Amino acid sequence: MAKSYIRQMSVDKPEMPDTARAADSAETLGFRPLYRQVKAIVLRRLMDGVWAPGVALPSESQLAAEIGVSQGTVRKALDELATENLVVRRQGRGTFVAEHDERRILFQFFKLSPDRGAPRFPDSVVRSVATGPADEDERAALDLAAGADVVRISRQRRFDGTPLIVETLSLPQALFPDLESGPIPNNLYSLYAGRYGITIANARERLKAVALTQADAAALGATVGEPALQIDRVAFALDGTPVERRLSLCLTKEVHYLSDLR
Repeated sequence: MAKSYIRQMSVDKPEMPDTARAADSAETLGFRPLYRQVKAIVLRRLMDGVWAPGVALPSESQLAAEIGVSQGTVRKALDELATENLVVRRQGRGTFVAEHDERRILFQFFKLSPDRGAPRFPDSVVRSVATGPADEDERAALDLAAGADVVRISRQRRFDGTPLIVETLSLPQALFPDLESGPIPNNLYSLYAGRYGITIANARERLKAVALTQADAAALGATVGEPALQIDRVAFALDGTPVERRLSLCLTKEVHYLSDLR
């Protein structure tokens, strides 16, 4: 029997307010460490789209005065958000909402790296986009009710023109209406944030060695039964909602899975 293991990505699931009814004001401050409460307020504003990806946050002193805490408390909250890759600190310029550019995705979410040469983002070829009822695995991964629809994106990913990955992405259709009617870019996380206001905060992966089926072998130009690395990833939004299930099959003759454990 094939062995598998579960790995949490480097960004922990962000701590959210204890109650969804918490208002975005100093009056919501309760019994948690003060900087964690400030962090929750900033997270709520990110979820509400107060600051778009790439936009500068107000200065530490402005946030401190508005929320009613010290500047040091705000700094500690923003430092933790920066560690979680949700904001970016730029020396002499301020703090900015993190963008899902290729550099960030390569660092935070894409763990396949060529055996030779520097890590890089693969090209993608979309094979199909369709909407239909979620199957049992998709419902479980995305916490969907029976009868819910998903958008499925099938695509092939390449390094230097060589197919190395074939994957199927499943997204709740209710969260991504009309996604199937437009172009599907290589950088999907940027699309989620820019078009739908959904920022991917963290992801959970399960890795397993499998043998390629006939259909997957044909998509990769490989041999039926050839070993491949299966990566089953669920990506979560800022509020902890599962918003994407991605099932990838990867040939590893010329690439490896690289994880920096810290």
